[in-house]
Amino acid sequence: MDQAVHTSGTAALRAKLRDTWLRDLVVHYRDIKRRVMRRSEGEAVLLHRYVRIHGKPLNLTNPQTFTEKLFWRMITWNRGDMPPRFRQLADKYAVRAHVAKTIGEEYLIKLLWQGSDPRTIPFDRLPAEYVIKPNHSSGEVIIVRGEANREEIIRQVSGWLAKDYYWQAREYQYYGIRPKIMIEEYLKSQDEDDSELLDYRFWCFGGAPAVIQVDNHAHDINPFFDAQWNQLDLHTRKKATRPPIAQPTYFEHMFELARRLSQGFGFIRVDLYNTNGRIYCGELTLTPGAGIFQFSPDHWDVKLGEKWDLALDS
Repeated sequence: MDQAVHTSGTAALRAKLRDTWLRDLVVHYRDIKRRVMRRSEGEAVLLHRYVRIHGKPLNLTNPQTFTEKLFWRMITWNRGDMPPRFRQLADKYAVRAHVAKTIGEEYLIKLLWQGSDPRTIPFDRLPAEYVIKPNHSSGEVIIVRGEANREEIIRQVSGWLAKDYYWQAREYQYYGIRPKIMIEEYLKSQDEDDSELLDYRFWCFGGAPAVIQVDNHAHDINPFFDAQWNQLDLHTRKKATRPPIAQPTYFEHMFELARRLSQGFGFIRVDLYNTNGRIYCGELTLTPGAGIFQFSPDHWDVKLGEKWDLALDS
């Protein structure tokens, strides 16, 4: 059979079955199979990812490096052995209560609206600038500055709500989080030239910040600093630049907030913003980049791995 005819016939069949009971049955069966096979397939995906990135099998029985321990965490959690407290930290709405309790409500970005139906977003009551993001995923954000394209926002947000972000990269902490849309205040840089807001990412181990990564919205910079704000030779993105960045004001206070928020966790990344005399907690990150990165130079993988006490993951 001609390939074009076969493809056309398949498309026609799919169109004919759309919105029928048979299609609903197929989708239901697929979802059941996916849930039943989730653990084994998820583990296989993660093991393959580690080999693809690092060129060797994962030492799952006795992990030593940071990336080994990161994949150990993802695989262990995927098996169902994740303490419930970690799901609250992954939920960008629920984590607000944890941050408020630990360091205070004044470090939360102002929440303008939250809900599960994008058609009820009160566009007419929102300020000229704001940020829209889901609570159950990572890296998905809409920045509105000026007139909002309401139909496009509703379409995009509806897509977010319709999916379980776990399936994106098998990060189990996102599995089953009830989707919600959050609209937050838009934070501006304190600089008069309207330069972009920087994200200060504190990589913390058992309550001790070890290195600080500085990032921007475009993710095209990748400098790291130590606890005394000396720039390090460390980086995780080959194509990103590593510009010298001045130590932020109130750095000691940011360091203390990161220390408090990371108490009791073998590893957690505390992401903070610093602007106009205020410090805000952006989020708490448990599995940076879903493990899709390498440290360069690679001795940092060993050095940071030594700081991670896996016993604190229980």
